[in-house]
Amino acid sequence: MRLKSAAVLVALICLFLLEPVAAPRPSNGACELPKDLQVVVAKKYPGSEVVKVSDLEEDDRSFFREDHGDACPGLAKVDFYGDGKLTLAPALLTKNEQREKYKTKLVLAREAAAGWETTLLDSTGGTVPVIWSEGPGVYNDVYGTKEIHASHAVIVFCGYESWAIVYA
Repeated sequence: MRLKSAAVLVALICLFLLEPVAAPRPSNGACELPKDLQVVVAKKYPGSEVVKVSDLEEDDRSFFREDHGDACPGLAKVDFYGDGKLTLAPALLTKNEQREKYKTKLVLAREAAAGWETTLLDSTGGTVPVIWSEGPGVYNDVYGTKEIHASHAVIVFCGYESWAIVYA
């Protein structure tokens, strides 16, 4: 009986100690591009990676999480053309030693028969912006002088507390 209890105790200790090592570690899959698109991005935009929550300033991180939960701040899946084909809008960050000199590119990537087609929509420096998609609708500028009537989903590229651009 004593030997059996000791064996159970050793088994429980081993299970407790080994379980975290054997368990799969969660990845930030929300920010991962499809493998074939990763290859295209690496060739066309070397040194760039999708903006992650950890890349944002603390207050921007809070704003994004409050509005978008666990979504990736650098990747939006959107039916931009209204044809049902997979279209992604990654915000690609190129870092350097000085945070204020970071560069972010907004790219539109559309899955086509011959592979991914990418288009550079915008680029900016300084504070790391975020991206998300919104549904079709009417969008007005802050001055009330421009209005967009979007029949398909739109892409929002935003530098919190500073600027936001809607692509339709």
